[in-house]
Amino acid sequence: MHVLDVGCGTGAITAGVARAVGGTGRTVGIDRDTALLAVARETHAGIPGLRFEERDVLELDARGEFDVANAARVLQWIDRPASALARMKAAVRPGGLVVALDYSHARLGWEPTPPRAVTRFHAAFLAWREAHGWDNLMADHLPSLFEEARLADVTVSVEDEIAEAGDAGFGVWHDVIDGIGHTIVQAGTLGEGERAAALAAYDGWCASEARRLALVLRAVVGRVR
Repeated sequence: MHVLDVGCGTGAITAGVARAVGGTGRTVGIDRDTALLAVARETHAGIPGLRFEERDVLELDARGEFDVANAARVLQWIDRPASALARMKAAVRPGGLVVALDYSHARLGWEPTPPRAVTRFHAAFLAWREAHGWDNLMADHLPSLFEEARLADVTVSVEDEIAEAGDAGFGVWHDVIDGIGHTIVQAGTLGEGERAAALAAYDGWCASEARRLALVLRAVVGRVR
């Protein structure tokens, strides 16, 4: 079994795949971020059959080398997802599988509605992504992308991430505001004061009112003809 993991980052998913595949197979993680790949190589050194390569999926030239090509939470960060999917398909042998997992950020569900500072940040986040050509409804659009790529036997599964009051899952948006938020400020989509206010308001909302947070997530699988 040969597996390609696109946008592998620090390699957590890739390493798990490599362990499942075993040393007789081959697992390749690719990413365009040199720093993340350095962490991946150091953290997962010594796993049989695993290697990491600095490559952009839009420039991937593999042809029929893999049994599976996977992209987990990756296509949402690519302005030409159809092209990325076509490269993944080309890398897989006939009868092999292409797999993608991704969010629809525009359909984030809050209960109750958080303070205005938080919803203002979320709107800025969506606007910043849109300015880069990134699809804020990627989960919704994945099935049609697979169909347009002429992948067969396309299946869709609902993998929504739900956090209930008190769950650690609420921390994901704290991390977004505290992390990506600085990049959004640098892009001029939001002021630093607004970002800081959003972080304080979000933490306060989580500690007092928050009942539910729902992230729309879909997994789509297609077979190469």
